[in-house]
Amino acid sequence: MEQTTHHGRTTAYRTRGDADGDVPGLLCIHGSGGSHAAWRAQFRLADTTSVTALDLSGHGESDDVDADPGYEALSAYVDDVVAVARAVGARVLVGNSLGGAVALTTALERDLDLDGLVLTGTGARLAVLDDLLAWLDDDFDRAVEFLHDSDRLFHDPTDEFVEASTEVMYDAGQAVTYRDFRTCHTFDVRDRLDELSLPSVAIVGEHDQLTPPWYHEYLAENLPDCTAVEIPGAAHLAMLERPAAFNAAVREFLDERLA
Repeated sequence: MEQTTHHGRTTAYRTRGDADGDVPGLLCIHGSGGSHAAWRAQFRLADTTSVTALDLSGHGESDDVDADPGYEALSAYVDDVVAVARAVGARVLVGNSLGGAVALTTALERDLDLDGLVLTGTGARLAVLDDLLAWLDDDFDRAVEFLHDSDRLFHDPTDEFVEASTEVMYDAGQAVTYRDFRTCHTFDVRDRLDELSLPSVAIVGEHDQLTPPWYHEYLAENLPDCTAVEIPGAAHLAMLERPAAFNAAVREFLDERLA
């Protein structure tokens, strides 16, 4: 893992490949309670361009930040992304779930040279079920079990997927994961989408119950330059569950929209 220091803390990231002048580098941003490992299959795209995946503050190998859930935490995560993007020269943000909220906020509010957005398992608003928020606060085991039922994080939650995902979530811990989901719950940029002219693609797993396909159709209809792609046989973490199809969608976006 490499590191960059900013705002008094260190953010860790992993990078592969070299950026081509004609193909902007990718910076991948994980979701709630996650880490850079969510993007391990996307490093296969490094034969096309550089691919970087970071650990947001308090996740993986990155220092934590003292931030309340909501806009304060979201802004801190945006600081992480801006610092890493500048360190590696990435110009396309790839965000899943909370990571999509971070990507959209970065594009809307920061002076960062970007060429495009890949938004997956996310939305312009990310309301969280009241029961899930309550379990995250006082029954973390139940919350983790709920998220790993069929058609939530995974369409087909195999033992391998569940074990790896659960380990990462417990490593992030209850406090950070609750902060993430509470931050998602307050996120809403539906009235600002028309400000974003960046070429974008919204990629969704066919069976995603957490951020269903219509969330992505909404993005495609309301962002000035966005298309939607549905990945069969996947749920919220389509990039892990169906990496070949997900990577093909990203390659097509890079080739046809950003070439």
